[in-house]
Amino acid sequence: MTSRLQDELKQTRPWASVEEEASLAVARTAAVLDHELAQVFKPHGITSTQYNVLRILRGAGAEGLCRNEVGERLVRRVPDVTRLLDRMEQLGLIDRRRGGDDRRFVTTHITGKGLELLAALDDEVQQFHRQRLGHVDEASLRTLVELLEAVRSSS
Repeated sequence: MTSRLQDELKQTRPWASVEEEASLAVARTAAVLDHELAQVFKPHGITSTQYNVLRILRGAGAEGLCRNEVGERLVRRVPDVTRLLDRMEQLGLIDRRRGGDDRRFVTTHITGKGLELLAALDDEVQQFHRQRLGHVDEASLRTLVELLEAVRSSS
């Protein structure tokens, strides 16, 4: 008997281990959620990663963050944070300011336009999460969060 994951992936052979199946189940679920969430952002002209940057900068407040701090806080790491921020600055969603004494130090801030975009997306994103996960009871979701934390902490 095949699992639902095997059916989705058209996998006819059994998994080599339950660890392999679990790893692929996490990856497949993340891919499905990422794709669907990207469809929420697409009409607004941004990517999931750009949305993540905007949320990070909104949380940072008026102080802003340097490029490295933004990169460290991203849910999904990107190889070139500078280029990501360049594109977002061109869209008018962020701005960067050089430090007073040390001109090499640049802080990144969310703009009014970026805040407006986030405000417009807040309800849509929460609705997305409720649609995709609202049918799962809270205790199960908390268990899932704990299990995923255990997986991440093993690295």
